[in-house]
Amino acid sequence: MNKIESAISNQLEYDVSELLRRMSGELSSIIKQKNAEAPVMVGIHTAGVWIAQALHQLLKIEEPLGELNINFYRDDFSRIGLHPQIQPSNIPFNVENKHIILVDDVLYTGRTIRAALNELFDFGRPASITLVVLIDRGNRELPIEAQVVGFKNELDDTHYFKLSNDNDKLELEIVNREQK
Repeated sequence: MNKIESAISNQLEYDVSELLRRMSGELSSIIKQKNAEAPVMVGIHTAGVWIAQALHQLLKIEEPLGELNINFYRDDFSRIGLHPQIQPSNIPFNVENKHIILVDDVLYTGRTIRAALNELFDFGRPASITLVVLIDRGNRELPIEAQVVGFKNELDDTHYFKLSNDNDKLELEIVNREQK
């Protein structure tokens, strides 16, 4: 482990399940403030769905969980190419006039969220959208801000956060791009 990874690891003493409990409390407050009756939740494929599943259970949301796969809406689609395992989005409810809780794992440039918003509006016009992310990395390229954030931690471009789901236990690690 190099000096940067060691310093980051010392800062990354976060228990994902504890972060999710705190985030669900913040979300409950926002739902009450908005008078958002029967909110629905949508996770961005893949790790955002994992976080959304946990929050969905903690908040006891009755509507089924929605899943967005934003690959066709990305503005870098021509650079990254088509992924062979692209699955369609699954929005099992009408989004029209709904209060949507949009969930992702990491907010960085804002481009993933922009793509997700574009796709959501193809399904209809929601009453509101509340953005929830586990990690805010800063360094935005677009003016997008999450209302609920697990924690903020800026990494240099040689590292990234990786969330894994091992037997329904979410674990977070920092990966060095050069050592992949």
